[in-house]
Amino acid sequence: MPSLRLAIIGVGLIGGSLGLCLKDKMGDDIYITGMCRTQKSMDKAVEMGAVDFASANPEEVVKDADVIFLSTPVLQMLPMVKSLLPFIKKGAIITDAGSTKQYVWNGLKEILPEDIYYIAGHPMTGREKSGVEAAQKDLFKNKCYVIVEDTGAPAEAHEKICNLVRLTGANLTSLDIAKHDRCASVISHIPHVTAAALVTLLNRSHDDREACLKLAGGGFKDTTRIASSNADMWADICMTNKEPIVNQLKLLQGILGEVIQYVENGDRQAVHDYFAESKKRRDSILEQTKGMYELI
Repeated sequence: MPSLRLAIIGVGLIGGSLGLCLKDKMGDDIYITGMCRTQKSMDKAVEMGAVDFASANPEEVVKDADVIFLSTPVLQMLPMVKSLLPFIKKGAIITDAGSTKQYVWNGLKEILPEDIYYIAGHPMTGREKSGVEAAQKDLFKNKCYVIVEDTGAPAEAHEKICNLVRLTGANLTSLDIAKHDRCASVISHIPHVTAAALVTLLNRSHDDREACLKLAGGGFKDTTRIASSNADMWADICMTNKEPIVNQLKLLQGILGEVIQYVENGDRQAVHDYFAESKKRRDSILEQTKGMYELI
């Protein structure tokens, strides 16, 4: 008999990677059920060993689950939990991989009974590829994994989720919900918007676009890599973390405005200082975080 039953809702890149890792670490001590959007994905998840069983039937997937891991786009999480609730057993823990936390918690606290718990989580990892085919058992290793502690779940539920996360090799950190959403907008959300903006800039180069493509090298590829991420996921993130994202985009807009002014004025020293300070700060961040976790 397995000591833990886990249901993964959305066995894609993140959900699939979690399943692969926990099966590798726990073997027969864990039984994993999964649900995906398509039968093809569910078959692939079973074939890869990310789950033991997959079904489109919510009762079959969650009825015995001790832990339910939501790994869908954020706007799908609340409707999904509503559809699952009739089949979730008392004492089960719901956790998630959503990149925004306040929106999900605001909805869940209105519908969850007292004997079903929610612990908000966010693994700070990913790839530009999506789907269970892109899953890797070491995707979480040395990455930051945020557990939000202000959702009213009991200490033993927190410890259970934290112990599972530790098995992935991720580095746990705790933040309150509001700070998480602000910090995620700076570290993750704005870079994705900016990477997509750089690709859009190339697309709008019109007569120069083909010539620009001939010049594109590693720098363009590196800075725009995350623009290849899942569009559904990122649209949902922007819709569910509006205020922090808009505030940070306005700050970024102001920074770019300053650079425009420096260049227009021919102020080489100001431009030099802009790049030098940025390099100094980035190098300091890399040194400060060496051995703690890998930056994504």
